[in-house]
Amino acid sequence: MCGIVGLVSKQAVNQELYDALTVLQHRGQDASGIMTDDQGVLCLRKSNGLVTDVFSEKHMLRLQGNMGIGHVRYPTAGSLSSIEAQPFYVNSPYGICLAHNGNLVNTDKLRQHLNLVDRRHLNTQSDTEVLLNLFAHELQKNYKQELTAESVFRAVRGVFENSSGGYAVVSMILNKGLVAFRDPNGIRPIVIGTRESDQGTEYMVASESVALDVLGYNLLRDILPGEAIYIDTDGNFSSQQCVEPKSHTPCIFEFVYFARPDSIIDGISVYKSRLRMGDNLAQSIIAKGLHHDVDVVIPIPDTSRTSALQVAHHLGVKYREGFIKNRYIGRTFIMPGQAIRQKSVRQKLNPIDLEIRDKNVLLVDDSIVRGTTSRQIIQMARRSGAKKVFFASAAPPVKYPNVYGIDMPAANELIASNKSDGELAEIIGADWLLYQTLEDLIKAVAFEESEIQSFDTSCFSGEYVTDDITEKYLKIIELRRNDAAKAELEQARKQLEINEPSISIN
Repeated sequence: MCGIVGLVSKQAVNQELYDALTVLQHRGQDASGIMTDDQGVLCLRKSNGLVTDVFSEKHMLRLQGNMGIGHVRYPTAGSLSSIEAQPFYVNSPYGICLAHNGNLVNTDKLRQHLNLVDRRHLNTQSDTEVLLNLFAHELQKNYKQELTAESVFRAVRGVFENSSGGYAVVSMILNKGLVAFRDPNGIRPIVIGTRESDQGTEYMVASESVALDVLGYNLLRDILPGEAIYIDTDGNFSSQQCVEPKSHTPCIFEFVYFARPDSIIDGISVYKSRLRMGDNLAQSIIAKGLHHDVDVVIPIPDTSRTSALQVAHHLGVKYREGFIKNRYIGRTFIMPGQAIRQKSVRQKLNPIDLEIRDKNVLLVDDSIVRGTTSRQIIQMARRSGAKKVFFASAAPPVKYPNVYGIDMPAANELIASNKSDGELAEIIGADWLLYQTLEDLIKAVAFEESEIQSFDTSCFSGEYVTDDITEKYLKIIELRRNDAAKAELEQARKQLEINEPSISIN
């Protein structure tokens, strides 16, 4: 999962791109990058690290121009170094920069075609570079003609026809304009915003609406599945439905975990979705008669707070903050290696004993992936004097890998992949464990007024919205995502970065 942003403004965009990336930092803490267009001259700064670490004053001063794109990345099995930090760039045709959020599932096939047929050299294992070269190749077909919105949309149509997966893309054609598009299933989110200035209308695209809010842009709408938009340097806006949508199935895990609660995705409030998750979870607890012994409801910060508040309300018990979070530790289920994850959990959370001691505690979390965090938190609660510790997940059991941009672990590392709820409760050390049902989760997100009624639920159901996910493909990604593979990649990454400079171009 990553965060992307693009701006076409009437003034310098460097500071606003930086501000937008800090707001989207929750979507990726591994690497950051900004590219701007200074009247046809590429300005670039990208490296591994948080936004505040990657960009200093000298870097910001070099990022000149009124148009630019930015990206924050979280670590995946294929991300070795700052060379793979986004955005990426090719000089022909025109000079094109591109960043994306998501994952192509036919990368190997496209890579082979680009190498053997289109004769395009690829430097990295990143599917972003594949997308960039595919887009560049499609634009190259009409290079002798003047670049128009129609020629851009024709190129995007070629990308749609050849690529498969979940992706939201922002691209900049130097001295020409900004392009953004979304996969034909609408799996990954991307929104458009506008702002009026004395010189005219300014445009912004971003992964989440909260980035628009912070910069004073008004949310216009979401980019539709299979749609592309083009904004030239003069601020002329064009859009086209390049291919018919195959579905409109946003990733439901965005609402469970990744998105900020103050964001609106496909017309759905993330905050209200999480409120409804808590409502439904509480009703399940009551229906099973599990609520009688609960003294206090405590959320696992931060994402589960909204749901936990509703659970406490419906159960008629106290809601308390029982754990204090160190906000400077990254999200643990995507960290490489079990030992690192366990250490990070201990550093990330510290219990407040007086809220836990001598009480029957119901812990509410947004989801359970590996179970590392859940097990350690329950141990903390018991060491703090809890009489009993119950555990409820606002999401169903995560049993299958996500192939559309969330680097969830191999299936054999998912704690719920082949175990019953009773076995899982014993493994994590809970007195009882309750999961939200998939049906209730969908009802929580697809509320009655929503136009979206179907979602990508693959990590819960094993049903993938693209029709090309085979057992062979799942086996391949399992080999790439297991802890042993990640440990090897992490070691290679460290060796690379001993002598590798961060990338900064003016």
